[in-house]
Amino acid sequence: MADSTRRQFLRSAGTAGIGLTVSVSKSTRRAIGEQSAPVVVPSPNEKPALLGGKPTVTGQWPHWPWVSSSDEEAVLEVVRAGRWYRSRSVEQFEEEYAALNSARYCIATASGTTALVTSLGALGVGPGDEVIVPPFTFLATVTSVLLHYAMPVFVDSDINTFLMDAEKLESAITERTKAIIPVHIGGNVANLDRILAIAEKHRLAVVGDACQAHLAEWKGKSAGSWGTTGCYSFQLSKNLSSGEGGAILTNDEAMADACFAFHNCYRKRTRASLEAKYHFGRNANFRMTEFQAALLLNQMKGIKERAQLRSDNAAYLTTLLASIPGIHPAKEYSGCTRNAYHLYMFRYDPNEFNGLPRNRFVNALRAEGVPCSPGYAPLNKEQFLMDALHSEPYVRVYGHQAIEQWPERNQCPENDKLCEQAVWFYQTVLLTDRTRMEQIAAAIQKIKKFAGDLQKS
Repeated sequence: MADSTRRQFLRSAGTAGIGLTVSVSKSTRRAIGEQSAPVVVPSPNEKPALLGGKPTVTGQWPHWPWVSSSDEEAVLEVVRAGRWYRSRSVEQFEEEYAALNSARYCIATASGTTALVTSLGALGVGPGDEVIVPPFTFLATVTSVLLHYAMPVFVDSDINTFLMDAEKLESAITERTKAIIPVHIGGNVANLDRILAIAEKHRLAVVGDACQAHLAEWKGKSAGSWGTTGCYSFQLSKNLSSGEGGAILTNDEAMADACFAFHNCYRKRTRASLEAKYHFGRNANFRMTEFQAALLLNQMKGIKERAQLRSDNAAYLTTLLASIPGIHPAKEYSGCTRNAYHLYMFRYDPNEFNGLPRNRFVNALRAEGVPCSPGYAPLNKEQFLMDALHSEPYVRVYGHQAIEQWPERNQCPENDKLCEQAVWFYQTVLLTDRTRMEQIAAAIQKIKKFAGDLQKS
C-alpha cells in the first residue's frame, strides 16, 4: 500500500464502513505471534470491545526479551568456564558499549539505580547537598538521591515533551545544589544544550539518567555521552536487557576511576591513571556479573536494527495520531536527533472525547487489544518520599523548617496536569509493522466515535 493511501486509511475505511486487509511479512507474523492470516484493520464504525464489539487487535504483540539459542550458549560458556566473577565478559561489554555510544569510558554496574547511586557517590554528594530532578520519572531517579541523604529538588515538567523544563531550572539552584539529573524519559532527550549551559555557569555536575534511552541521540551524539556521566539500565523491560544490570558512560578519566572505585569496594580500575586518588571513602559492591555481560554482548547484535524499527513505526504512528483531535504525541526538542522510544508517549484530552475519563479511555484501549498504561503519578508527592524526608536523619541534617517547607517549594503544577493526561505504549508495541500502527489509530478512532456511550456504560 502506498504511503499516501495509508494516510487516508482511517477516513476511507470509516466512509466505506468496511475493514482494510493488508498482508504482513512472515518474519513480522512470527514476531507478533500470528499465523499466516492477513491482519485486518477494522472500520472505526464498529462498536468498541467494551460495548460488545470485536477487539481491533486479536493477534499477539511481541514478547520481550527476544531469546535465541546464542543467548543460551553465551550464558553456558560462562558457566562452563567458571568465570562467574566480574571478568572478561564484563570488560568486553564495557569496551563495546562505550564504543557503541562514542564514549571514552564505561563502568558496568548491577542496575540503572546503582549506576545513578555510583555517579552521585563518586561526585561526593552527601547529607546537606541538593540534587535537582524532574517529577515525571521512575522513582529510582529520586531513590539514588535519598540513598546519599541528599535533598531532591524538583523542576517542573514541560508538558509538551514530558521532560524537565529547562527554562525553570536555574531558579531551583541554591548554594547547596551539587548536581542535576536530567531524565531522558521514554527515550526522548531532555534539552541538553540549555541544561549543560546552566550547569557550566553554576559549576554543577550533570548526571544524565538515560536508563530508558538506549541509542537516543542529542545532535548526533549518544544522549549518555553528554555531561558528567550518563546512566543506563538493562532491566527486563529495557530496549537492551539482561534482566538486571546497568552502566555508566563518561568521557572524564578521573570520573571513570572514581565511579569504578565507588562501585567496586574502593578498588582501582585496572587501567586507572597512576595519579588516580579518591577522597569520598564510601563505597559498595555494585558490580555486574559475567552472566549479565554475556547476555548483553549477545543482545547488542540487533540493537541498531530494533532501534530503527521502533523509530520508523513511531514516526508513522505520530502522523496517524496527530490528526485525531484530543491526542497529542510527545514533542521533541530540536536537538534530539534520535528518540529511543522505550515508551511511545502522548497526552489524552477528555474534552475531545465527550468527557470520557483518561482511565476509562485506557481501559477501552486495552479492551481493543492495545497494551497501554496511564504512566506515572506525580513523583514529588509520593508517600515514600515524604516518609524519607520526615525521617530522623533528614530532620537532623536539614531541620524541621526546611522539611515542612519542602512540599511548597517543590510544587510542579504542569507535571500534575501531565500525570492526569499521559498515556503510553511500551516499546514492544513498536516492534511490529505499519499495519499495527494503523490498528492502534483505528482503535482510538473507534473509542472517540463511541465516547459518549462508553461514558454512560
